[in-house]
Amino acid sequence: MKNIFKAIILGAGVVSAASCSDFLDQTSPSEITTQTACESAENANLILNKVYGELTKGETYTQYVSMHWATNSDIELIDGLGEGNVSNTTSERGNMNYNANPGWGNLSKGWNAMYSAIEYANMLVDGVNSSSAAGGNSDEAVALRRYRAEAKVLRAMVYLDLTRVFGDIPFKLNATSPENVYLGKTDRDEIYDALISDVEGAIDDLPWAGENGLTTEHANKGFAHAVVAQLCLTRAGWAIREQAKSGYETAAENSDAKYPTQRCDESTRKAMYQKAGEHLAAIINSGKHKLNPSFADEWYKINQRELDTQYQENIFEIPDGLGKSSELGYTIGVRINGASTAFGAKGNSSGKVKLTAPFFWSFDKKDQRRDITCATYEMKEENGILKENMQGNKPFEIYVGKWDVRKMNEEWRSVALNAGNAKWMSGINVIRMRYSQVLLMYAEVANYLNGNPDAGVAGCSLTAREALGQVHTRAFAEADKVNAQSYVNNLTADNFFSAIVDEDAWELAGEGFRKFDLIRWNLLSSKIDEFKASYTNAVKAGNVYPKKLYFKYNKVSKDDSRYGCEWWQIDMSSVQWYAEPEDVETGGWESVTFWGDEDVNKSDKQKNINTYLPFISAGLNSTVKNRYLLPIGSTTISESNGSLHNSYGYSD
Repeated sequence: MKNIFKAIILGAGVVSAASCSDFLDQTSPSEITTQTACESAENANLILNKVYGELTKGETYTQYVSMHWATNSDIELIDGLGEGNVSNTTSERGNMNYNANPGWGNLSKGWNAMYSAIEYANMLVDGVNSSSAAGGNSDEAVALRRYRAEAKVLRAMVYLDLTRVFGDIPFKLNATSPENVYLGKTDRDEIYDALISDVEGAIDDLPWAGENGLTTEHANKGFAHAVVAQLCLTRAGWAIREQAKSGYETAAENSDAKYPTQRCDESTRKAMYQKAGEHLAAIINSGKHKLNPSFADEWYKINQRELDTQYQENIFEIPDGLGKSSELGYTIGVRINGASTAFGAKGNSSGKVKLTAPFFWSFDKKDQRRDITCATYEMKEENGILKENMQGNKPFEIYVGKWDVRKMNEEWRSVALNAGNAKWMSGINVIRMRYSQVLLMYAEVANYLNGNPDAGVAGCSLTAREALGQVHTRAFAEADKVNAQSYVNNLTADNFFSAIVDEDAWELAGEGFRKFDLIRWNLLSSKIDEFKASYTNAVKAGNVYPKKLYFKYNKVSKDDSRYGCEWWQIDMSSVQWYAEPEDVETGGWESVTFWGDEDVNKSDKQKNINTYLPFISAGLNSTVKNRYLLPIGSTTISESNGSLHNSYGYSD
């Protein structure tokens, strides 16, 4: 553990000791020596806190991983439309439309920050492994082993995300030394196998969330089980390869001749699904995590920065700090357009990730997730009135409504009001695993292993259908749950997997997971094509989307408003999504031109179809088929001493 602040890898520079988390503001352990670093739980915890601190950076989980790198999918788009934007390889607008350029500086920034977290984890693991205090059953020994286990789980999470973004990467489970500074790539399947074994060996040293003072802001036993399941499913899934692998199955669709999309053999796949099922069953059987019965309350608590100790649906949340870290609600969320007395001089951008009209229209009319997830409006203060304005004909620019300043508390609003023209940090935790994800993974695994949605995983009484049903029916009001359950009951063995793919979108949109699920299913390209065709066909049909949308306002006076100004709220229950109101002339309706307003006989008016749609995700198959991976940054390669190179048609 000598020189614990030594550059991590490939000349990445000195690791920052700065921390953004609300519980990471502790003394820097820069004075810790090799001999003393992990001889005490207190010092080991300081190093662990550095791992968590790295995860709160914008270059890791509060922006790059959770937003930039998670786009584009079939339902989520990076902000910026039109040929000029999506071909701009100096920003995420081009790079995340699969027109990536190794010269984009953020690639190396994200790489360095992610490896910084790994390096701290490696230091801690090495230190505890060599510590004389880690053996036995004393409180000190138990704490040391727990901290080591947390570091292993977090390390596995980061490695998994790096492989999902970059493919094969340098891999090591020990701290940096002169012997391992310059490493080449390791095949990602070897990485997954090593991490599965590593995390499985750490599980017994971790309490469940809610035990021994451990909250869901720490890597806990449930999250460890979930990470193993994710690793197994990714290991079993499809991936683009630097070269064909012997004994692997090559995809019949969306596979490049030189860089094929492949998955492991059937025997290995089954073993991976079985192992995933064992770990998912352990979470379910524990009873430690449950769905919050209310999807709305789940997201209200998240915006309030309130840990849910009753249901613990959020199995692991990266602990961010108000005014210090997290761009949830600022860079993604319900948009505030400009300055306001309610939310400060800066307002927010809230447009980095957008949702699409076909996704909005895919929801059941009674699914309560739709209007929580999809915000078709923005807020703007004009003439002393804070007004919610319906967005109009912007079918690829729906804001992600899960993060919503109107649900945040007064402590947050004070930070925003005092930020001036600076970006404000919401402190909302980035969630890396929810119990609903566990249920959806379980449904997938049980259905795959049995070929039957009415069977479960060995050791767990829950069937695949029941797991999917819990997620789906939770989204409906009590009066509508019977019909929601009927939808689940009527699914057949032939369409059950497709239903899981749909539920994955409805439940997790905007949270940074959809793209990577589609990749391992080899559905990314076909689902993007499906989204484009769905929009085009709907517009040409002329009767799918409303050409004009009607709605009404609830007007709250200045005296009654929590914001100190008059507030015009859109009455969402009044919005006429499916029909024009009969009293359109006399009913006091507001209206905007909406998604169906495209003249199919005049191509110059088809801005969305002709000017925007062809360029969305245009690079996915243009150079190399299914090239969803980002290149390694040019700076990283130049500093690798010849050990790294790019593939998949990217230049170095």
